[in-house]
Formats: sequence, structure tokens, C-alpha cells
Amino acid sequence: MISKKSQLQIEVMREGGKRLSWVLDQILKEVKPQVALWQLDKLAENLIKKQGGQPSFKMVPGYRWTTCININEGVVHGIPGEYRLKENDLVSIDMGMFYPPTGGFHTDMARTLCVRTQNSKVKTQNDKFIKVGEEALKKAIGMAKAGNRVGHISQAMEEVIRKAGFSPIEVLTGHGIGEKLHEEPQIPCLLSEKLEKTPLLENGMVLAVEVIYTQGKPEVVLNHDGWTIKTADGKLAGLFEDTIVIDKDKPLVLTRLNKNLPSAEPCFSNKNLPSAEPCFSNKNLPSAEPCFSNKNLPSAEPCFSQTRN
Repeated sequence: MISKKSQLQIEVMREGGKRLSWVLDQILKEVKPQVALWQLDKLAENLIKKQGGQPSFKMVPGYRWTTCININEGVVHGIPGEYRLKENDLVSIDMGMFYPPTGGFHTDMARTLCVRTQNSKVKTQNDKFIKVGEEALKKAIGMAKAGNRVGHISQAMEEVIRKAGFSPIEVLTGHGIGEKLHEEPQIPCLLSEKLEKTPLLENGMVLAVEVIYTQGKPEVVLNHDGWTIKTADGKLAGLFEDTIVIDKDKPLVLTRLNKNLPSAEPCFSNKNLPSAEPCFSNKNLPSAEPCFSNKNLPSAEPCFSQTRN
């Protein structure tokens, strides 16, 4: 059953989304060469807690990190370990926040960007790829209105992605969100059934709309760490996500970057990134490498068990 939120609940989620947006904005500013993924993750955890929330992803059984950070061919659920960013890496950062800590609601968002040195203006082929993801998310959100259907959202993002010559990931989806991080309905990145058979959008529904796409073929595999899902052909992948509220006129986006919070809130520079030893080490990864083909991943909304988004 698809839940609908009251106006009071939506106001709480709006505040949570504002705070999460500010956190992600700070993290994106620290995406620079030589920064370790675990440093970004630790900073995200610190900032979420300072904003009065809890990291949503740490509430997922078995997942010990605040963020999912995917590099280049990484699609979703990348573990923020010891890898240090390199110039021109494509990195996507996905995070959620439960706010307030007692009786609260989740919001969820993600962005993809290219790692650059400070003030670098050199354009790469990755820039077009990123722009396509941004445009697909914008178009998809534009279709998220009461009276439309989930299929309208899926169709919009699929059209933008395919027109650019890229592929939507077929086995990972967006989702409803609220008291639980993942709720109904599933929101695929492509229209795979008759539009009229997809769920009707109604006022008060809250959705995490995700654009998950790749430069190559849509097949994916599971990495040996048991969490990270990568493209099977090694091609680049991108991820863009926002949490939105369905309304009769136009969708209300709860997670927008550059949200202004009081100046008293902490802002970290690169030199202040955590320097403590990371809790994650490559040597602790499982030795087995269970690689899955696309057909073996669940077709239902893969919400964050090892193969769920």
C-alpha cells in the first residue's frame, strides 16, 4: 500500500530535506583529488548529527556507513573505503537522513560529479554524461503530479537517457519514502509495462525519484564486498536522486542543493576532513566474489538489502 503523508508530516520532511541538502552540499565541496572516501563518509556522519538527524543508511541492517559512494563504473551501494579520489574520476554520493531522531522521517538524495582540481575549467566527455542525468531527473520530477502515474516518471527519465545514447539501469529503482527509508511504490528508470498499469500518483505521496544510468549496457554485477553494484561492461555509471512530494499543481522538491542554514552551522574545509583511521580496510573484505548477472538480481524494487537500492 502506498502511504500518503499529512501536511504536518510533510513539513517535518521538508525540514529534514533542507538539512540533508545542506550536508550533501558541504560534502560535494570536499570532492577533490587525494581525498579518501572514508573521510567524506565520516564528515557526512558528523554533519548529519550536527543537524539533529541520524544517518538513514546506518539504520539498514548490515550496512555500517553513512553514505554510498560509487566511483566510475560503480552504480549504487558503493562502500566508502580507503580509495582516494583521482583527477577525472566520476563519483556519485548517495545519502539519507532520518529527522528528527525520535518519531522522524527519512529523506534521500544523490548527485554525481567529476573530480577536478580547484578552479579547473577543463571539459571532459563526462560532462555531457552528467548533464544527461541532471536533465533526466528534472524531466522525471516534472511528471510527478497528482493524476499522473509512476509510469510517467519512468518514461520521462528513460526518454532523456536513451536519446543521449545511454542506458537506464533496469534492475534498480527509486521508491516511496517516509517513516521507512524504502516504501512503496517502486519507480523504475524505464517504462517496462503499460503506463496505465503503473500506480496512480495522489496528493501527499512522497517519493525518492532516482535516475540510475550508464554509458554502456544495463547489465550489472555485484562486487566482492557484497554491497557495491557495478556495470558489467566496466562503463561509467551515474546516479541522481531527490525526495519529492506529490501535489496537485506541481511537485514539491524536499532536497535541493544550496539550502541556506544559519551561519552558526559548521562548514568544513578540506584540511579539516577526518584524519582518524578508517573503520574499513580492504583486507577485511570477504575473499569470495559473488558476481551476479543482471538476470539474477531481483526484479522487485531493490531497496538496499545487498542488491537493493
